[in-house]
Amino acid sequence: MNKQLTKEKKRIDLLDIYRGFAIFGIFVVNIIIMNSTFLNQDEFAKQWTSTIDQISEKVVQLFFYTKFFPIFSLLFGLGISMQALKFFDENKLSFSFFGRRMLILFFFGIFHIIFLWSGDVLNLYAIIGLFTTLMIKRSNKLILMLSVLFIFFPFYNHFFEFLFNILNFQPEIYLKNYTGETVNQIIKNGTYLEGMKLRLLEYLSNIPMLFGFLAPVAISMFLLGLYLGKNKIYNSLESFIQRIKKPMLLITIITNIYRITFLFVLVNREIFKLENYREIFIKIMVLSDVAMGLFYLWVIGWIYYNATWKNVLLPLKYVGRMALTNYIIQSIIGLILFSSIGFKLYETLSPSEAFMTAILVFIFQVIFSKIWLKHFKFGPLEWIWRCLTYKELLPIRIKVM
Repeated sequence: MNKQLTKEKKRIDLLDIYRGFAIFGIFVVNIIIMNSTFLNQDEFAKQWTSTIDQISEKVVQLFFYTKFFPIFSLLFGLGISMQALKFFDENKLSFSFFGRRMLILFFFGIFHIIFLWSGDVLNLYAIIGLFTTLMIKRSNKLILMLSVLFIFFPFYNHFFEFLFNILNFQPEIYLKNYTGETVNQIIKNGTYLEGMKLRLLEYLSNIPMLFGFLAPVAISMFLLGLYLGKNKIYNSLESFIQRIKKPMLLITIITNIYRITFLFVLVNREIFKLENYREIFIKIMVLSDVAMGLFYLWVIGWIYYNATWKNVLLPLKYVGRMALTNYIIQSIIGLILFSSIGFKLYETLSPSEAFMTAILVFIFQVIFSKIWLKHFKFGPLEWIWRCLTYKELLPIRIKVM
């Protein structure tokens, strides 16, 4: 790969703001899981009955759950397409380059799972990123059609159940001997090695959710990002945001009516207990959440181009420029806060305390990222990723003139 390819194209601030916003939303959701794993989350949540905790829980349900994973997936797909299209236009597109790039990301994910936190998506992104690269030369029509197909058709769970049966893979066995109490004791009082074992078992037990629930959403958003990238929408973001204003607002109103009905009415009805209906209701809720996530992007874009106070968004771009580093930093902070190697706060934070902790951590990340980028071109992990991808030691320090 020619060194010329490593030259940094002028960054689009709005895309970095989007990435920073996504990193914040992801951590608001992740810190809840770090504070109490899926195994004990429902039981743990019952004890928090104060008004502020109830409000915090509803705020996270309404405005965060399943909104930011699609956003980050779309941005990841868009980023791949922008880089791949640049190489394609220069007749330098190399599948081995992107294959190596995704393989390195996959290993980042494995490291993340073993040493920091089981709730990793980097290895999933690496697999989907490789698929997305293979689609780069396909027609826009096919890419958009596949994006719609993956988000709308709820056959994935059944497919993976069938596949797991063929492979005799039984994810439910990995945590069968664990209870909420034993997990609590391992995380708060166990050794680091015991924590590593638990993280691996948690990851294996969560594979059905990862590939049956999250993967279809991620693939759909990756492909949508690729579609937007191939149409070079990033060159006319302001006019595009203005153009989709009416349909975006209409879709958001309709989906929010359903989301509120689902959360406050449907889940308490007898019909929701019927498996076939419940699956349909949940699928529509996921679609509504994805629509809400896309609405967030539209709102931020509209503010950026139309509001006099758009400067309030600019600090997000520093976190967005170091998205991979900040994603991993959040897991490091979570490990220190909740596990035996740190403050042992696992299952002690209330919903409101967890929410406020996420905000404080993100403020720290904004400050840290801004300071770091004054001296360096890339975040530390972004730099390592680039060096390994290009197979050479690239400069990282900003030269002072």
